[in-house]
Amino acid sequence: MKELVEVIAKSLVDFPDEVVVTETENDKTTILKLQVAQSDMGKVIGKQGRIAKAIRSVVKAAASKEDKKVIVDIIQ
Repeated sequence: MKELVEVIAKSLVDFPDEVVVTETENDKTTILKLQVAQSDMGKVIGKQGRIAKAIRSVVKAAASKEDKKVIVDIIQ
């Protein structure tokens, strides 16, 4: 899942070198924290959060195959 979020985020931003994804796992829950450059924050979130919601939907669909719950947090 971490690689999937990295690929999606790097394709959206102007500074792909500054994309950092950290992964924290619990029993059946995985938390992915996505960190991008301050100037790229709007590109990852999108208007009214549409791009962020789309990223979460894609990750959730991929995680459902593995019967896991994945939470994607976009942090500064």
